[in-house]
Amino acid sequence: MTRSVLVDIDAVLAIARLGSFRGAALELGMSTTALSNAIAKLEQRLGIRLFNRTTRSVSLTDAGRAFVERVGPAMIDIHDAMTAAQSLQEIPTGTLRINAFASAAREVMAPLIISFLQRYPQVHIDLVTEGRLVDIVAGGFDLGLRPADLVPSDMIAIPLGLKRSNAVVASPAFLSAHGRPTVPNDLYRFRCIRARLPNQALFRWKFEKDGNQVQIDVKGSITLDEPSLVRIAAQNGVGIGYVMEPDVRDDIAAGRLVRVLEDWTPPLAPLALYYPGRKNPPAAFTAFIKAARNFSNG
Repeated sequence: MTRSVLVDIDAVLAIARLGSFRGAALELGMSTTALSNAIAKLEQRLGIRLFNRTTRSVSLTDAGRAFVERVGPAMIDIHDAMTAAQSLQEIPTGTLRINAFASAAREVMAPLIISFLQRYPQVHIDLVTEGRLVDIVAGGFDLGLRPADLVPSDMIAIPLGLKRSNAVVASPAFLSAHGRPTVPNDLYRFRCIRARLPNQALFRWKFEKDGNQVQIDVKGSITLDEPSLVRIAAQNGVGIGYVMEPDVRDDIAAGRLVRVLEDWTPPLAPLALYYPGRKNPPAAFTAFIKAARNFSNG
């Protein structure tokens, strides 16, 4: 069996799993056209049609379903054998795929990920950030990065111990002109920077103090869906913003932003790196886990 056939079969399995040529192409790092051509050549080689394709959907044919059911377990064995061989490498190489919330990725980017790449330049890290929770196994990821309280119970977790909280911030000029809120309900009297979630819903600002929980549907002149834009808007006096504290820590220290309602934004669950149990993991995976544990203990 040639390497190209193995690649083509992996492509078939990815399309069958994701139900999408586009999703499979993104996962495999190739264009949709190249993937479609590869499947067409494999279908011609096998003499069967593997997929029913329309402009809206992709589904396996009966022959395709039978093929996937037979070849899927065999490909797992092949990849396990390749992984076992890679685990014997002295120098970590290959690709690690990590799925994370964007805010979590920003917190560990410099101290963990970039530090790791500087030490192991032959490793490639494919970091995918998204606001929704995903099944990292079904999504083809090696590792996930999420708040510890969101890690699935069947995963192995490495708590990273980073202090995390939300922060309500505004520019010094804005607070000088409008005053500052002292309790969450005061926010109804202020111009705020609204945030939109990945599911398109507007985010209600969450607060807690002494067991009392409050959610505020703030009002303002702008709605944004990216925390870095909220930070810029707050710096320029557009209104009061609600962001992750690590994203504005340097701004607060430099006086570009001022934190308010700090007593209403208690610590959040710490971040954790997590992964499924693996036999004979490749050297790159083992090295990254070691780096994460050292980071956690350091």
